[in-house]
Amino acid sequence: MGERPMIGITSYAQPARWGAWELPAALVPFHYVESVERAGGRALVVPPSTEAVDETLDVLDGVIFSGGIDIDPATYGADRHEKTDPAQEHRDAGELALLERALERDIPTLAICRGFQLLNVARGGDLIQHLPETVGHERHREVLGAFSEHPVEVKDGTKLAAILGPRHDSVQSSHHQGVGRVGEGLVETAWAEDGSLEGLEDPDRRFAVGVLWHPEMEEDKRLFEALVDEARRHRAERVARLPVSDLGRTPSDG
Repeated sequence: MGERPMIGITSYAQPARWGAWELPAALVPFHYVESVERAGGRALVVPPSTEAVDETLDVLDGVIFSGGIDIDPATYGADRHEKTDPAQEHRDAGELALLERALERDIPTLAICRGFQLLNVARGGDLIQHLPETVGHERHREVLGAFSEHPVEVKDGTKLAAILGPRHDSVQSSHHQGVGRVGEGLVETAWAEDGSLEGLEDPDRRFAVGVLWHPEMEEDKRLFEALVDEARRHRAERVARLPVSDLGRTPSDG
């Protein structure tokens, strides 16, 4: 398997309860961590912050942008829909800063659910704030706190198709928002049966793949394996560029 690349996972930042305690927490569902470990990587939880973004990316070989609360519509110039979650400005700002810099530095990136939406917003796209009003049903999230299942069709010739093939059955879905205007430089890669967009990627980046479903909840770990493989190559290339005197340290790419 070789050396395990370091994969950052962006974290939720909200109150959490354990035992007798309820405190503000930076946390991530453990399925993300298990998926990275099973794929051959080492997972690191990354709390949201606009500070030390490059220093954070200096120690990461790849990044996963996790799911969670809705993005503030103000980030894409829209008024808040009544069904949209209250804003978490600190998470939005921190993750946008991290994502934009990760894309600039061409660090392998997997964007999941909220992360998929964030990828689109970062590139100037916008979101459909309540998808049932557009598609006429709630099968993308039938019950809060439980995943729905549906298939997606994948566009031939895309990186996603190279990983998953032309169709991926029974994706694990829990979202009520979707992509409206597609952001600059992004290619549409997957669709649900109702025509709603489920996949995006940037073909000009080594690995910048977004999916609206939750692959961490699937037994199929091919998306995580592809990310970890690309992160391992990225790590090897960075190490190869280091002067001999700097081996053992990771330089900033900018």
